[in-house]
Amino acid sequence: MLLIRLSHVLPGRSSSLLGQVTGQRLWQSTKVMPLMKKNPCPLPWMGQGKSVIPKKQLQNMLRRDYSRESKDHERSHLQSRTRGPSLKDRLMGPPSENAYSMGKGAAAGAALMGLVGLCYYGLGLSKQTSLYDHSMMWPQYVRDRIHATYAYFGASCGITAAAAAAFFQSEAVMNLMTRSGMMAGLITLGVVMASGALTHSLEYKEGFGAKQLAWLAHCTVLGAVLAPMCFLGGPILTRALIYTGGIVGALSTVAACAPSDKFLHLGGPLAIGLGVVFASSLAGMWLPPTTAVGAGLASMSIYGGLILFSGFLLYDTQRIVHAAELHPQYGVSPFDPINMALAIYMDALNIFIRIAMILAGENQRKK
Repeated sequence: MLLIRLSHVLPGRSSSLLGQVTGQRLWQSTKVMPLMKKNPCPLPWMGQGKSVIPKKQLQNMLRRDYSRESKDHERSHLQSRTRGPSLKDRLMGPPSENAYSMGKGAAAGAALMGLVGLCYYGLGLSKQTSLYDHSMMWPQYVRDRIHATYAYFGASCGITAAAAAAFFQSEAVMNLMTRSGMMAGLITLGVVMASGALTHSLEYKEGFGAKQLAWLAHCTVLGAVLAPMCFLGGPILTRALIYTGGIVGALSTVAACAPSDKFLHLGGPLAIGLGVVFASSLAGMWLPPTTAVGAGLASMSIYGGLILFSGFLLYDTQRIVHAAELHPQYGVSPFDPINMALAIYMDALNIFIRIAMILAGENQRKK
């Protein structure tokens, strides 16, 4: 009976040998064609055809070896499946589809808060007197200071737009401004900061003097820096200009309808946020947005900067009014509308740049 069962298991020559009754021939055939892989640890044999280890114990040992190999194989397969990418691979890998979702949500929340503030202060629901109520009692020189400040603000925007359009037609300037690399970016940043510092350091005098000349040069430099944005096309820039005008108008209305010192305490938190946005913008030189960490930094720079400079616009608007009210009329240094105008001008310019970048990114994803 045992020989019949083994004949179904053993193929070819071994099964034919099982038909012979001689145990010697059976032992030699199975010895030439082993049933299983040779064990690296040989079993002790007492003699020909007999084993020192009992048959049941030998089966348990072989079964234990096979079960151990199966468990080791399953464990290694499970480890290969559960072992995910390292932290470095995740940070330097491609960004996910929702890399900018958090920034978009934060910008939407800030826009909702601005709308609520506009309705709250615009409808006169606040019990405190607003900045608009104080304007009824302003003397004429305070009105003249504020009018001069916003006149310089409008002129700064116009000069920058005209300079950008003119420099866009110059091949030499465009080759200079479109150079990539850390050194080119640092040189451009240094020129902008140097021209701005020179403009702020000069004393203001009525008429066209050194202060006005430095202001004109600073706006022209910023126009050259913004000239490559003309590659985005007229529709995107027009939409960005309209959105920027709406944001600046709405936030200026909120600042005018709010109490006169409501946003003046935001200087410290805004300065901290400016450092974070500036650091994330600089880090983008080494970490491109095609990586996960680079996309996070780009989201911080774009959407975080949009929220930050919107807050700066509220702060600077009330700071201008506060300075126009409290600056002595016959002081040692006159009131400087150019420096005040450059504050809200830089806020509006940064808002415009970030809105244009957002619109360009959405247009690229649609393609």
